[in-house]
Amino acid sequence: MTPKRQFKIGLILLAYVAFISLGLPDGLLGVAWPSMRADFALPLDALGMLLVASTAGYLTSSFFSGRIMARMGVGGLLAASCAATGGSLLGYTLAPSWWAMIPLGVGAGLGAGAIDAGLNTYIASHHGESLMQWLHASFGVGITLGPIIMTTGLNLFGAWRVGYVVVGVAQLALAGCFAVTASLWRQNGTAGEADAPMRLTDFQTPLRETLRQRGAWLSILMFFIYTGIEVTLGLWAYTLLTESRGIAPAIAGLWAGSYWGTFTVGRVMAGLYAPRVGANRLVQISLLGALVGALLLWWNPAQAVSLFGVGLVGFAVAPIFPALVSGTSGRVSMRHAANTIGMQISAAGLGAALLPTVAGSLARYTSLEAIPVYLATLIVTLIVLHHQSTR
Repeated sequence: MTPKRQFKIGLILLAYVAFISLGLPDGLLGVAWPSMRADFALPLDALGMLLVASTAGYLTSSFFSGRIMARMGVGGLLAASCAATGGSLLGYTLAPSWWAMIPLGVGAGLGAGAIDAGLNTYIASHHGESLMQWLHASFGVGITLGPIIMTTGLNLFGAWRVGYVVVGVAQLALAGCFAVTASLWRQNGTAGEADAPMRLTDFQTPLRETLRQRGAWLSILMFFIYTGIEVTLGLWAYTLLTESRGIAPAIAGLWAGSYWGTFTVGRVMAGLYAPRVGANRLVQISLLGALVGALLLWWNPAQAVSLFGVGLVGFAVAPIFPALVSGTSGRVSMRHAANTIGMQISAAGLGAALLPTVAGSLARYTSLEAIPVYLATLIVTLIVLHHQSTR
């Protein structure tokens, strides 16, 4: 293996490790929320405050990710991101009140946003659809481990804070690893090649010009709704299964984890066939599968059907986000792709905060059984938007 190839593989592996670290905190919250809510004596939909706080940090850092990467390099960005996230998660374990959690949520969002946008742009620019799917499968690995870590902490110690200690320490350890390897990212896999093709990151298109593209706005809406779908079920599945459908907490915790487990498997498999199927076709098939899963969860003739519906939605939605990222150039052209990817990631963060919050409000004022209905409605909306984007 040539040194150049070793260099490229090393960068890819580091990117995958970074995405595993991004997924861990997201996987903790859904299982921790019932216990956290009881500790702080909060209403069901108070989760929205923490989501909005973390999203504010996420949107800020993802929007300015290009400038941050230019100054710090990708390695420095990874190190700073993991340090900010790890410090914030450990802060959760020491928070004396709910209101102390809110600024810590901003810090966790700042840590996640820039690395998410930066690595999506990097992989879209330098690699194909398979590596993009596997990058996001790495996120699925982290978000699958999160519920398992939290469920284990609750079962063994009866405390949600234990899970955040484990993940916070792991994040700080990763920050140290990325700081040591920061120099690897100061080079580019095509540096020194006079005949290297133009990359997405080579264009310096004004943002206002990109905002005039219809495809850019359709992309923003699709990412906003997609992450709402993904995070809504991830956050509320455990609460729905335990508080509304009477499933034992240990079983519900495992199946909440299975949502992210099938999600990860779906992305690993998609990396094998995505180049042959194509991004648009892959999104269409995935959305239909997700709709079937949501309808099964809504129908709920038996506990087994509900549990199967959760897993099916996780498996089906898995390839959508990376496929939409890979298809960005087709919707807006290469000239506008880098700008659009950054805006898509920002919109995804906003959707991940706002749409699950709406689900919580619906559940509070009606019942938790409103969640699968809401989920199916979002999936149908995304099907319509994606059809419009491919016309």
